[in-house]
Amino acid sequence: MNDFAEKWIVGGLLGLGQITMLARETLASILRFKMNRRDLLFQIYSIGVKSQSVTLVTGAFTGMVMAAQTYYQFHKIKMDTGTLAVVSVSMCSELGPVLTALMVAGRVGAAMAAELGTMRVTEQIDALRTLATHPVDYLVVPRVVAAFIALPILTIEAMSIGIGSSYVVGVGLLKIDPAYAWWNLLKYSHDSDVFIGLIKSVVYGGIIALVGCYKGLSCSVGAEGVGRATTEAVVYASISILISNFFLTLVLEQLAISMNL
Repeated sequence: MNDFAEKWIVGGLLGLGQITMLARETLASILRFKMNRRDLLFQIYSIGVKSQSVTLVTGAFTGMVMAAQTYYQFHKIKMDTGTLAVVSVSMCSELGPVLTALMVAGRVGAAMAAELGTMRVTEQIDALRTLATHPVDYLVVPRVVAAFIALPILTIEAMSIGIGSSYVVGVGLLKIDPAYAWWNLLKYSHDSDVFIGLIKSVVYGGIIALVGCYKGLSCSVGAEGVGRATTEAVVYASISILISNFFLTLVLEQLAISMNL
């Protein structure tokens, strides 16, 4: 048991160090503007446009469920018109960015790991080095930058469709007074909630892209290795998103309070 725990800890620290080095190398390449614009546009399309359907469905039904659950609890204390305000704040600062990131991690993170893992197994990455092309510049940087750009846009879509669907359910189905509900929504929703959600989405985009690329570039040889890398990319990215969400919430909310936003 001790040997297993020691091996698990050492392996975890080693992987953390390697992904940190990959992040440093990626950041240095981004600052040197070493990326192909065509590859960047393709990755934005692959990550952003192709993930819209998943994001919209997730945001819409999350907003509907939040509206229904909040209404049934608030109705007990005669606070029906505060339902949309709770949904708005939750979707902007918490549920919108987190659920969007988790859905994109399942769709995009797995695809990145599978694609780069297949390239590694078939020695295409070694061929890039032979042609004096750095794999980080050619493969990792476009995906990371595209994730930085696409995740905030997808998050805004999830926020908007979530709040809109909650309004439809609250006013149309649950018969909440539309004027007071909308007034409370505007009163208790602040710009800081949207900014916090967007900052979180940028961080989550980097996590998804880096973990997916790292798992693909470091997968073991063979079909089994590619499959394991794909699974680990989704699991590790999702766990990293949930863990980082806690610390980001503490830091960003405290920062918003100190700045009176």
